Amino acid sequence: MRSELEQSEHKLEQLEAQHAEPDETFAQDLTAIRRYLHRHPELSGEEKATTAAIRDWLEKEGVRLADEYTLRTGLIAEVGQTEGPVVALRADIDALPIQEQTGLEFASQIEGRMHACGHDAHTAILIGAARLLKQREASLPGRVRFIFQPSEEKATGARQVIQSGALSDVQAIFGLHNKPDLRVGTVGIREGALMAAADGFVVKVEGVGTHAAVPEAGIDPIVVAAHIVTALQAIVSRNVSAQESAVISVTKIHSGTAWNVIPEEAVLDGTVRTFDEKVRALIRERFNQVVSGVAAAYGTRATVRWIQGPPAVVNDESLALEAVQITQRLGLHSVRPLPSPAGEDFSFYQKEVPGLFLFLGTSGPHEWHHPSFDVQEQALPLGAQLLAALAEQALHRLQG
Repeated sequence: MRSELEQSEHKLEQLEAQHAEPDETFAQDLTAIRRYLHRHPELSGEEKATTAAIRDWLEKEGVRLADEYTLRTGLIAEVGQTEGPVVALRADIDALPIQEQTGLEFASQIEGRMHACGHDAHTAILIGAARLLKQREASLPGRVRFIFQPSEEKATGARQVIQSGALSDVQAIFGLHNKPDLRVGTVGIREGALMAAADGFVVKVEGVGTHAAVPEAGIDPIVVAAHIVTALQAIVSRNVSAQESAVISVTKIHSGTAWNVIPEEAVLDGTVRTFDEKVRALIRERFNQVVSGVAAAYGTRATVRWIQGPPAVVNDESLALEAVQITQRLGLHSVRPLPSPAGEDFSFYQKEVPGLFLFLGTSGPHEWHHPSFDVQEQALPLGAQLLAALAEQALHRLQG
């Protein structure tokens, strides 16, 4: 009898043959879907027309819409058998409040809104994966659940999906994100931390207003705020190990209304990015200490409102190893990317079930959230192949 490793290798070879390069029509269809979505972007929580379009495309493919999982926007769909394991594939569907500057013939038709993070491409890829798996539905030893998730940019969509119950029987989940600095045909696979926890903060400094010519009669919140900004920078450099990684960025300062008036308050906004929960907790503790301590030194007080975002994306090691093998067998090139300090609410799923999040090379001209952001559409069928293969292999492994 063949060993488990040999059996696994044989299954992978079968999958490789099944996931032969899609034909030109397949690539053209995914490109058309992506371009339609790109022309009609919708912001987080507003993706009603996007959801309706996805429903239409899936219904044409004969994919079952799992409307028992209720979402305000976005939807869940399935292919496969009622018996056996369940694995999930996820794509995000929302756009950003950015004015597009690409000059593309299929540029956004909605003023001030743009798919500047490639969620239109992710959606097209997942529809493609659904088509591929629907074609082999009879041979699937379980079910694949497709999650078209809203509101990723606000980090609220994944929790909506979890609350709907759509993850309750899932045993593994996969997702991907385009990566402009990786070439088409390259897949970034990393075990452990891949993307950062993304927290926000608002600091309000209380001052005592006065005429700018007599500052001694008041307490200048701008001076206090400036010292807080400087002091915060020492948290990472003097509290976080050189073997760890973290970022604290103050991104907004609001204070004052006139050139000759010392204002009553100053407000600071910003973000903290971490990859480890212990480091995350340490920074929050030290942040509060620094803010209150600096304010006290100037005879006033400051309050901190902490906006807890998604945790770090932490990939399952065995799923990552399996993905490397599948990627190679599909003729793609796998690399181990550096962790990204960007945030992703896919991490909420990984708190519930083992999960793997990948970077798909798209040879993009600009980084995420740039007004001239674009993806090379040759990556769309490759991403669909990859997600379908990951789901199918996971079902075979879970079925045993």
